[in-house]
Amino acid sequence: MEHIDRVSRRGRDLSQTMTTAVVCAATAMLMLDIAVVNTALPAMAREFDAGMASLKWVVDGYTLALATIVLSAGAWSDRYGRRRVFILGTVGFTGASILCAAAVGMPMLIVARVVQGLAAALLFASSLALLAGAFPRRSDRARPLAVYGATIGASFAVGPLLGGLLTELLAWRSIFLINVPVGLVILAGVRHVAESRSSAPRRGDRRGQLAVVIGLAALTYGLVEANERGWTDRATVAAFAVAVAALAGFISVERRVDQPMLPLAMFANRSFAGAQVAVFAISASMFAVFVYVTVYLQGVLGMSPIGAGLVYLPGTVVMLAVAGVTDRFLTSVPPGRALALSLVAVAVGMAMMTLGGVHSSGLVMVPGFVVACIGAGVFNPVMSGVVLSESHGDDAGLAAGINDAFRQSGIALGVAALGALFPARSVLAGGSPAEFVDGLRLALWVSCGTALVGAAAAAVWIRQARSDATPAEADDRPRVAF
Repeated sequence: MEHIDRVSRRGRDLSQTMTTAVVCAATAMLMLDIAVVNTALPAMAREFDAGMASLKWVVDGYTLALATIVLSAGAWSDRYGRRRVFILGTVGFTGASILCAAAVGMPMLIVARVVQGLAAALLFASSLALLAGAFPRRSDRARPLAVYGATIGASFAVGPLLGGLLTELLAWRSIFLINVPVGLVILAGVRHVAESRSSAPRRGDRRGQLAVVIGLAALTYGLVEANERGWTDRATVAAFAVAVAALAGFISVERRVDQPMLPLAMFANRSFAGAQVAVFAISASMFAVFVYVTVYLQGVLGMSPIGAGLVYLPGTVVMLAVAGVTDRFLTSVPPGRALALSLVAVAVGMAMMTLGGVHSSGLVMVPGFVVACIGAGVFNPVMSGVVLSESHGDDAGLAAGINDAFRQSGIALGVAALGALFPARSVLAGGSPAEFVDGLRLALWVSCGTALVGAAAAAVWIRQARSDATPAEADDRPRVAF
């Protein structure tokens, strides 16, 4: 009997280790793909003679597809199996990466990026759910969540340098081809991951899915085109009108349907609602504005892709260190307080980055980036813990999907909205460097305000939701039934 128990423990340990490894590998692939693209945007613009609007769609095509599908992907993983959906996402993402590398023009590249985003939605929605299944005891999740959070932060931070190296030493197409061997390794390791699914899976919400796709796509289109055509142009106004109608229709559908893709009752849970505001805030501020910081480093300061990537390196080291020790206080510090302080650090860092000018050295951006990375290093693992703690195990896939929808829609809308603050003529296409710097400073200040709004929501809602329950009642407090 003791021998059988030992074998069982070894099998469980192997499954937990491999689950953590493949989930983090997939997460690294997804986050790196976002970050490396930022560094390669100037090279893409030169090869395809593309303007700023097209470059925005290279980023937003991916994040928008991910944000609009990830909610349904979470429900699919709960119904059909998280491991199965994870495998499908890996195959799709790897194939789409090959299409991106083979693009012969901007339209093909943008379409391939949309396909990448759809596959990424399957991976994101099933990743946290796989971790929850491998570590059923909440007390055992602190370490894997810290590793998961560190992977998100480090991948996004390492991405610019890796993208710079690949773009300068090889070509921008190599930033997509690197996903192919990573995808194959993930597929080799996933056979050690246990399958899991919800005991009461949800049905699909086709009307809600259609409405949210139309609404977010129209809103993003309007924000992008406003900078090119003007805010009063007929196409811009029409896009905003469609967005308002579609999103209003989405809310109406979600209120009436038996099993909505986004249960509106979730916002009665102050902790969960505050978490979504916080994750949207950091995505729409820090992660969105860095698209334009990278363009500033290369287009205004004339830095090489590698040089621009090196500017982010000190922050990478700090983010890794901070995220690596976050698990030590993950269970003792109120999550609302931790998230609020991390977002304040992000805001302070971006404020420091406004010191950059037309004739500055790239080094002037380093201190601000380091401070922002301290905040991001704390934010990611704490956020992952909140998402899992505020959902039932059976619906972990849907809960993860909701969180990733807010994260990715924050990036998509942030890139589009902040882009409206810049001159219509890109600095990469001969536009005024001084006007671009003015736009960047304004974008950084707007991002500071966005991060502080997220900090306030985290401090008030998440902390209050926790403090309302006594320690004895904490595990029995009502949760949203997704």
